[in-house]
Amino acid sequence: MINSKTWLLTGAATALVLLFLSAYTVNQAEQVIITQFGRPIGDPITEPGLHFKLPFVQDVNRFDKRYLAWDGPMVEMSTKDKTYIQVDTFARWRITDPMRYYLRLRDERSAQSRLEDILGSETRTAIARHELIEVVRTDKGRKPMQDETLTGAAGESTLLGMLRPIRVGRLQIEQGIFRAAQPKLAEFGIELLDVRFKRINYNQQVLERIYQRMISERLQIAQRFRSEGEGEAARINGKKERDINEIESAAYKRVQEIHGEADAKATEIYAQAYTQKPEAAEFFKFSKSMETYRKILNGDATIVLSTGSDLFELLKRIEQKKP
Repeated sequence: MINSKTWLLTGAATALVLLFLSAYTVNQAEQVIITQFGRPIGDPITEPGLHFKLPFVQDVNRFDKRYLAWDGPMVEMSTKDKTYIQVDTFARWRITDPMRYYLRLRDERSAQSRLEDILGSETRTAIARHELIEVVRTDKGRKPMQDETLTGAAGESTLLGMLRPIRVGRLQIEQGIFRAAQPKLAEFGIELLDVRFKRINYNQQVLERIYQRMISERLQIAQRFRSEGEGEAARINGKKERDINEIESAAYKRVQEIHGEADAKATEIYAQAYTQKPEAAEFFKFSKSMETYRKILNGDATIVLSTGSDLFELLKRIEQKKP
């Protein structure tokens, strides 16, 4: 009786262990391939739920069903115009054929390595076919950019101020890499979803020379601005001096005209006042003589007069009237 119970318990425990070892679950983000001694058995399991396998003989190989990321390293490469740049690329992919993926790559680390080989090679090829401006600019539909600091005085763009138009653009280059790499990755059961340039930098060895060239160009622009400013300042100063001379000349002319008009008016008034009677004319003559004598006679003056001069007669009459 005891032996029967023992065997029964042992059999039940063994059955539970075997059931536990043979059952497995698949969630919504996974897909599974069952292998037996390393060889795939049956079709891939993509539906979520509870599944069973042979214990100890068969193994469960799980693969992600979601979108996966590939972030490539910063790689140095040359453009068509022989400019060395560093390109950082990233992509999105997923496993669409788990059986082929398992047979060709086995795991995600191998897939990442294969992605780096294929996408890196296609990126180098695409960059080498295009000039730097094509890689940097977004798309060919964008209007040519204009540097406002390089426009002429009349508002017309100079050759330096207008960036030349592009024929392809960065977006089409990325699409070209995507189209070239997609069929190559499909052979490994991988669907390539997108490829983008994350960062594009100049090579550090030429970066300093580029900075110096940019500084030189800006200094040239600044010097042109200074020259234009100095020329404009000279023009303004010349116009100012000319205007000042014209204003002073006009003012001096007007002052002389006013003086002339005043003298003429004063002369006219004097003439009207002293020509009304003979006594007025005589008084005018006398007052003018007095003014003249007052100006020429002072304490230090020495005068030699003839007996027929008016001044002598005047002094003689004054001397005779003294008591």
